[in-house]
Amino acid sequence: MMPWVGLALLLFVGVGVVTTGLPAAVILLVAASIGAVVGAVSGQVPVDLLTALPGRLINILDNDLVQAIPLYVLMGALINRLPLADALFRGSLAILPRSPAAPVVSGIALGALLGPMNGSVGASVIALSRVVAPRLAAFGIPLPRRAAVIAVASTLGVVVPPSLVLILLGDAMLGAHTIAVTTTGRVDRVINTQDVFHGALVPAGIYLVACLVLAWWFNRRATPEAAKPAENAPLSTRQAILAIFALLAILTLLGGVAAGYLYAVEAAAMGGFALLVAGFVSGRLPLPVLNELLRDVLALTGTLFFLLIAATTLTLVLRVLGTDGLVAGWIAAIPGGKLRVVALVLGGIWLSALVLDAFEIIFVVVPIVIPPLLIRVDDAVWVAVLVLLIVQTSFLDPLIGYALMMTRTVLKESIEFLSLLRSLLPFLLAQWALLIAVFLMPQLVHLGQTDAERTRKPPDISSQELDRRLQQMLAPPPDSPNDDGAPAK
Repeated sequence: MMPWVGLALLLFVGVGVVTTGLPAAVILLVAASIGAVVGAVSGQVPVDLLTALPGRLINILDNDLVQAIPLYVLMGALINRLPLADALFRGSLAILPRSPAAPVVSGIALGALLGPMNGSVGASVIALSRVVAPRLAAFGIPLPRRAAVIAVASTLGVVVPPSLVLILLGDAMLGAHTIAVTTTGRVDRVINTQDVFHGALVPAGIYLVACLVLAWWFNRRATPEAAKPAENAPLSTRQAILAIFALLAILTLLGGVAAGYLYAVEAAAMGGFALLVAGFVSGRLPLPVLNELLRDVLALTGTLFFLLIAATTLTLVLRVLGTDGLVAGWIAAIPGGKLRVVALVLGGIWLSALVLDAFEIIFVVVPIVIPPLLIRVDDAVWVAVLVLLIVQTSFLDPLIGYALMMTRTVLKESIEFLSLLRSLLPFLLAQWALLIAVFLMPQLVHLGQTDAERTRKPPDISSQELDRRLQQMLAPPPDSPNDDGAPAK
């Protein structure tokens, strides 16, 4: 009975997020509280199990990947506030041939650069609406195309490494894969965040190139509305230098993390410090502006941590209720091979993503459905990349996709649905084509790896070596006393 209560709580979360307008974290905490009370009152759930929550929260917040969140948010806020985005946009226009498509291509490229640092799809939509939308409007790009560019660009932060979504999903996949390996007794090497980064590189690159090509092709002969003369001004030397500096800095930091040369916290700290210094030297960050910027950063960071705490609380309650065991049994009972199992689980995640943000899916859905999936499917990197792609796809669903709804809300203008759909359709087709290609060809997430790297296992340890290591661990330190009080020799 209790496992079904957990499923009812998940349904309550979905309905509450869509209908109440309350923050998702509040809905998650209410659901967790209801589940804890029902379990305690029924007597079927030991209340002592719920005391594990403080330890779980401390372990999660002590993770350096989680500690990188406020630093990446700070970087995104500084890039949006400083003239870097404008310099990058104008620099892209100066490089591209003169065409009605150039501003659209520049908007997509800018979204790919800014998206990984904006924290979530919602935050990316807000940032791009502030930075890109006015520039596209100034060039006479019609409203439906502006909305399509912002929506598509905002989802690039889901798949372009090393976005916060990728960082946190990598950590969640590590936990899920650990559970699967422990349960099955396999000797697979447990994946880490860098494995997910490397797996996402090729699909993300393919989709980014496809978006740029489609933006150019379908807008190359468009007739823009009246553009502002100021937007046709040539790129100044100062703007060119600033654009080059910003591009090199962003690519160095993000590329260093994706390639494994830099830790996420180190890269974010370096980037945030460099941007703060640039803002102070240029005079763009006077005290009132800095105070406002830091308030925005704290507000967004607090929202993300509040969501993390609420989701962790709910997942603990679901485990106490036994809902994860019920879901695991369903997944284990799915007939057929791994493609059918993966397809059905991805379908459930796609439905969840219609009402939940990427972080909510990572914190709530992934810990419940991915461990039993990895028990049946041993390619954890492939599963992780498919989860990324299906989440990104759901955000652009023409009817209730989260990115589209956010874009229409933030732009605060009436957009005809059919016009928006026509502008969005090429990107949707490319998205689904990539998802199907990765689903049918798992080797796309392993390009650049040798067979030995892809299948490497932990080294075997003999029983003698294992005994030796245990004795070494249990031996007293050299300067500790023996039983008779004499120092150990």
